[in-house]
Amino acid sequence: MQVAKKTPIAVSFDDIAALAAADRRAVDQLISDSLESDVVLVSQVSEYIVMSGGKRLRPLVVLLAARALGYEGKQHVRAATIVEFIHTATLLHDDVVDSSSRRRGQDSANTVFGNQASVLVGDFLYSRAFQMMVNIGNMRVMQILADATNTIAAGEVMQLMNVHDPKTTEDDYRQVIYRKTARLFEAGAQIAAVLNGKGGEIESSMINYGRHLGTAFQLVDDALDYDASADELGKNIGDDLAEGKATLPLIYAMKEGSSEDRKIIRDAILEGGLDQLDRITAIIKSTGALQYTANKAREAADNAISSLGRVPESKYKQALIDIAELSIQRRS
Repeated sequence: MQVAKKTPIAVSFDDIAALAAADRRAVDQLISDSLESDVVLVSQVSEYIVMSGGKRLRPLVVLLAARALGYEGKQHVRAATIVEFIHTATLLHDDVVDSSSRRRGQDSANTVFGNQASVLVGDFLYSRAFQMMVNIGNMRVMQILADATNTIAAGEVMQLMNVHDPKTTEDDYRQVIYRKTARLFEAGAQIAAVLNGKGGEIESSMINYGRHLGTAFQLVDDALDYDASADELGKNIGDDLAEGKATLPLIYAMKEGSSEDRKIIRDAILEGGLDQLDRITAIIKSTGALQYTANKAREAADNAISSLGRVPESKYKQALIDIAELSIQRRS
């Protein structure tokens, strides 16, 4: 998948993360402290997935956005941790619903501990997140996170309704990725503005940044399901197809492919499974579906960057810009 870059970017994710090193260490410590439980299995499952790797991009966005807006307090660390817990809870539940066996390059929590433990520990993380929201002591922050959590849950249901439905449209797909992915990015960036007491145009700018960044991230993620190795992706290739999910590459390929191509993809979505993965991957590439998805990701990243126009220039703002660029250049 080739995504045209506006300008070459020399920094890596690690370079960006280093900018918030002290804040990230504080988040890691708060995560560790907050996972403590007198129920051993809760601690085991929580630590397994939270500490299993991943870039922790969502909390990093909260931290950098807060600093970009001049925040000097400590509640952004708590907000970033809450965002990570909500995200982690959705992963635990997602892997059960999708019967996924791999996550972040290792066995998923439900594979190791079982579906029941994964669901219940996901509930624990949700409830822990809400306890921490109260400790922030800001009703607006609570409202944003509560609304985001509800939207994510609705997005999960919406995606379930679209599974094995070859009539899923691009608009249907976009509604799902907004609710499931972009909404939490949006909430994290918005909270940074709220903690700073920034309303009006600045808050709107951060909302737009988070929404477009999350959209770009998910578009690339869905394209990589047909254009990356399992080692790069950290999960099994073709998972979306195996689960009967009509993501944008499939939707576009059905639209542009021949009648035979459409039938092959339609049957695969209806039935699930990977019997035709190689053939479908070839169709996706030949119809330009990967490039179409890459172009839409590029568009979303550009929108995220332009949303920061009213944010004062700083190394933190540049880091947010770099994250948008890296989100569409990644291979994992």
